[in-house]
Amino acid sequence: MRQFISISTEETEAFAASLAEKIGGAAVIAMTGDLGAGKTAFVRGLAKGLGFTGEVSSPTFAIVHEYVGGRLPLYHFDMYRVEDWNSLYSTGFFDYMETKSVLAVEWSENIENALPDDLITVDIKRGDGDNCRIITLSTRGDISL
Repeated sequence: MRQFISISTEETEAFAASLAEKIGGAAVIAMTGDLGAGKTAFVRGLAKGLGFTGEVSSPTFAIVHEYVGGRLPLYHFDMYRVEDWNSLYSTGFFDYMETKSVLAVEWSENIENALPDDLITVDIKRGDGDNCRIITLSTRGDISL
């Protein structure tokens, strides 16, 4: 387990970009944190670290955003509204897991039973002050960073 204290959105993005540079192939990143914690900022950093140069935004209403054109495709999921297996299947999540890509899953606790054994977990909590975030990174299974 690794912990990082960020005092700005830019630091959060830079930390995520450094993580992305260490990802050598397909990976699932399970993200937890309250609304406004910085999960989408973290994904912006992942996208930059993978070489994507376009705009990155929250997939709250689209459920998934696709960022291709970098070293690996990045698929950014928001599972906030996923309530059961039928709604999970309708997102196409299992099809995306079969690709050689990086899946960043916000609100991953809502689909915990569907996540693979090999997993990177990112928990983001608010720290002291408006911009401070405590980012805890850990791995499960055969993932090493």
